[in-house]
Amino acid sequence: MARSKKHAAQNGSSSISTSTEDLSSNNDVKQLLTPSSPDRPTGPLSVVIPPEDREVVKVNNASFTELKNACDDAVKRYLSRPDLFKQIHLHTDIRLGLGWLSVFVAAGTALYGYKIDFEKSKPVVTIGLVLYMVLTALSTLYAYFIEGETVFVGKRKTFSKRIITERISLSSHTEPVAGSKPPAYQLALHYVRSTNGGKSLLAKGRTRGVKGYNEFFDEQGTMDQERFERWVGELVEEAMDGKAA
Repeated sequence: MARSKKHAAQNGSSSISTSTEDLSSNNDVKQLLTPSSPDRPTGPLSVVIPPEDREVVKVNNASFTELKNACDDAVKRYLSRPDLFKQIHLHTDIRLGLGWLSVFVAAGTALYGYKIDFEKSKPVVTIGLVLYMVLTALSTLYAYFIEGETVFVGKRKTFSKRIITERISLSSHTEPVAGSKPPAYQLALHYVRSTNGGKSLLAKGRTRGVKGYNEFFDEQGTMDQERFERWVGELVEEAMDGKAA
């Protein structure tokens, strides 16, 4: 009897050992079949923003311009947080540079024409006037054709065994009222993640979303910033995952 119990115990131990080996084998197979997730930096939905960090935003609901500007400003505040992207002000810098240059040209031309006799200053004043018009036209053309509806351009560098560079660009516009459909805010997003100085592309995505302004602003014109940021964060996360829309 004792021997049979011993054999039974040995058989049970062997059975347990075999089951453990089978389970381990199955886990190994699952690990082989499960694709490894790409090394993706932290997305905006992972960043917690304390309520006290938000200031109340209130606009005139009847003004599409105020509604759009409030949303554009919210996009900039949200994505330019320290944990996310560093905003690139290239478009603004170029327009400001052209604007200030045209102001200096106009001021210099006016001062020269004031101090010098009219007939003698006419050639220089003419050149200054033409140059001022050219600079003003360049600023207008740049804003229309190059900057367009861009509201945010950002960049971020992270290190995870290698330096990863991310670039993100967002543009927006207002969709007007169409029948019973209220005015809406459309946001288009382009995202690129690369390494090795931009030579190796890791991910690339484009997303687009449209939401009515009435989903983010109440009857008094107060903005639900948390809801808006969640929507923007979802669009950014989709682009970071390499999705296209």
